[in-house]
Amino acid sequence: MASFIDDVLGKLFPKKTNPIQVKENFKQTEIEQEAVDSWMVSKDGLSLLALVAKNYHFKKSGINSHPEVHILNSPYANGFAVSYDIPFDEKTFSHIFFAFGRRMLDLGYRRVSLDRKIEEINEDVKTTEKQYFKPPLSNAGFSQKIDQLFGNVSIEKVSINDKPSFIKVLVTVYSDHMYQKALNFDQFIEELFEKKH
Repeated sequence: MASFIDDVLGKLFPKKTNPIQVKENFKQTEIEQEAVDSWMVSKDGLSLLALVAKNYHFKKSGINSHPEVHILNSPYANGFAVSYDIPFDEKTFSHIFFAFGRRMLDLGYRRVSLDRKIEEINEDVKTTEKQYFKPPLSNAGFSQKIDQLFGNVSIEKVSINDKPSFIKVLVTVYSDHMYQKALNFDQFIEELFEKKH
């Protein structure tokens, strides 16, 4: 009898078998890029970037402040994540995501991808926008090790059900003997948050 009821319920309320998962490349328009560049040197942009930098240093000292910053450490990857919270709004949070990418270009990196992944997880929809950067190709000959600068850099902005959740910046170093030792992560942080004039 139970199997008959299960069969009827299964026909009335079919289970989703394949959760949604979409990955696509996207582009920033020239107008969007100019808006981010202008925002980065505006009073609002400078103060919000300074706030994230300050809260990063607070967290390193064991102090939590809002918006909260989380430190990510491992032997081959270092980074941080900043939670979506007051005083951010959706526009400024997006600007910070792209401002970090803009700083990577300023540091000589090349952006190798800009993509968006949308996936269904249980009852929620998670959207991850990701910028991925690699150090510039070195002109070093075969006798010299390749300069990896800080390593590869990924910057992600994660939203749950269209509501921003966090931005994560992760630096992954090459441990291969073909590469020079990566520059110090603390120096990366200083250069990422360096004020543009």
